Amino acid sequence: MENNSLPVQDVLFLLIGAVMVLAMHAGFAFLEVGTVRQKNQVNALVKILADLAVSTLAYFFIGYTLAYGSHFLMNDQALSVDAGYALVKFFFLMTFAAAIPAIVSGGIAERAKFNPQLAATFAIVGFVYPFFEGIAWNGNFGIQAWLVTTFGAQFHDFAGSVVVHAVGGWIALAAVLHLGARRGRYTKEGLVSAHPPSNIPFLALGSWILIVGWFGFNVMSAQKLEAISGLVALNSLMAMVGGSLAALIVGKNDPGFAYNGPLAGLVAICAGSDIVHPMGALAIGTIAGAMFVTLFTLTQNKWKIDDVLGVWPLHGLCGAFGALAAGIFGLESLGGMGGVSLISQIIGTLIGISIAFTGGYLVYGLLKLVVGIRLSDEEEYDGADMTIHRITATPDRETRW
Repeated sequence: MENNSLPVQDVLFLLIGAVMVLAMHAGFAFLEVGTVRQKNQVNALVKILADLAVSTLAYFFIGYTLAYGSHFLMNDQALSVDAGYALVKFFFLMTFAAAIPAIVSGGIAERAKFNPQLAATFAIVGFVYPFFEGIAWNGNFGIQAWLVTTFGAQFHDFAGSVVVHAVGGWIALAAVLHLGARRGRYTKEGLVSAHPPSNIPFLALGSWILIVGWFGFNVMSAQKLEAISGLVALNSLMAMVGGSLAALIVGKNDPGFAYNGPLAGLVAICAGSDIVHPMGALAIGTIAGAMFVTLFTLTQNKWKIDDVLGVWPLHGLCGAFGALAAGIFGLESLGGMGGVSLISQIIGTLIGISIAFTGGYLVYGLLKLVVGIRLSDEEEYDGADMTIHRITATPDRETRW
């Protein structure tokens, strides 16, 4: 017998996932609030909210159509068919798209102008991100079909290790390179001035919100109730645990590393969470956690790339690793479910990175040329909170009545 209630169940299933991923933006906000200096905390909070709003409009009017060839403009049928499943699918995918500027925000914190960043958000979510999203998740331009014909399997990225995380991380790298380091971060003598996190409890809160929401991010990527997999949930847990312990050990109990380690593991497991064995997921998360600590230290101290939250190593590099790891640990010989090609994973990852870095470099380069993207030295010294929002997170005085 046909289950006529299934579309309604699918709508509820995906709606719960959309709300969980939407809640992750609070995680992005508090992770940044806890990491930046106190004079930039308000800016972090406002920026994440504003980026989400701009992302929604960019994806609704441009990005979703570019990726999937469908839209809701003058289309009454989409309002009622299958209990509005197409609408809630847009909502779910929009929360993924909005994660891109939220990722970028952490890299460019403390010295980026506000309005130019919103313009960059619109361009990235409207054009750059959906261009690769359509290739990976909708088969645009025949690239996935070519990979199947040539190498026996398409590029596999179940929940966005590359589509979301690596793309966001590599766009962030382009933006950071255009902005340059924060004032006083590196001296002319080559010394590194430390800017420690301003609020470890907020940093930890942000990480926990992201961790919990990530199970909606990964599990609900099935998009249909009948396709739900407990394997995805367990693999996400195992990768998170591996990343946590690895970062704690390699980072020598540093709380900033400890609370970014689980995120590194979760970033890496997204691609292959539906095909690897739980032991493979543990290995992927463990490697990613150690990678993040090592690469964050290298990029900040040796290469002097002032990526405030380390979003390039966390999302850009661990995301790329996750897609490659899916092509290894997804093999049946390593306990995976098969149906994956390492060569396809390499090619798909390189395409995603190329589109992200090139697109991000052009967007931020054009804005830098036309309107400027960086606060002045005086504005940066005063802090983005007072410069842009005219209030601090903890005002020194209260009005009395």
